[in-house]
Amino acid sequence: MRFSSIRVAAIALLFALFATGCATQQKPFDYSAFKQSKPKSILVLPPLNSSPDVAATYGMLSQVTYPLAESGYYVLPVTLVDETFKQNGLTTPSDIQNVAPAKLREIFGADAGLYIDVKNYGSSYIVVNSVTTVTASAKLIDLRTGTVLWHGAATASSNEQQNNSNGLVGMLVSAVINQIVATTTDASYKIAGTASSRLLMAGRKNGMLYGPRSPKYMSD
Repeated sequence: MRFSSIRVAAIALLFALFATGCATQQKPFDYSAFKQSKPKSILVLPPLNSSPDVAATYGMLSQVTYPLAESGYYVLPVTLVDETFKQNGLTTPSDIQNVAPAKLREIFGADAGLYIDVKNYGSSYIVVNSVTTVTASAKLIDLRTGTVLWHGAATASSNEQQNNSNGLVGMLVSAVINQIVATTTDASYKIAGTASSRLLMAGRKNGMLYGPRSPKYMSD
């Protein structure tokens, strides 16, 4: 009788785990609007900063051109774009991201605009560890129609490379050192590069499609 009860409980647990796994699986992204739009050029708008670190906007902005260019898109120079906004009295990311897509298309001539929101940016001291984390979400909008072509999110952390096998004292010392280094050198900048690649590099599940400058264009 006991064996039967254990068996029933084990089967129920397996079903629960299976259901949980199915619930957390990502649904395939609908790329129909993206493929119909076929954007060739992307205007990257200064990211919104939802984190407490004032360096988040430009820390992330400086990292996004590489993965987009590697994925096959022409990216308007971010410094030129930023200066153009400033010359027209737009100095905050929120004001810039509220500009109508058609107006952005008229000014810059880009096919699509990339809207980024930095959710987390910076280092924090957690128990016996100092962790630098960058999390961001993004959406790609067709500037000709205002249609959302794609959206996604990604995160990266310094904890992914840290080895905490040196005992409690070693972990404490390492955490203090990491916190000091992170604070004085802006360790978030490097982590932002990893996060932006995960977010914007084509070829990832539910990620950006390859652009027309890539040899893999139209293969995804």
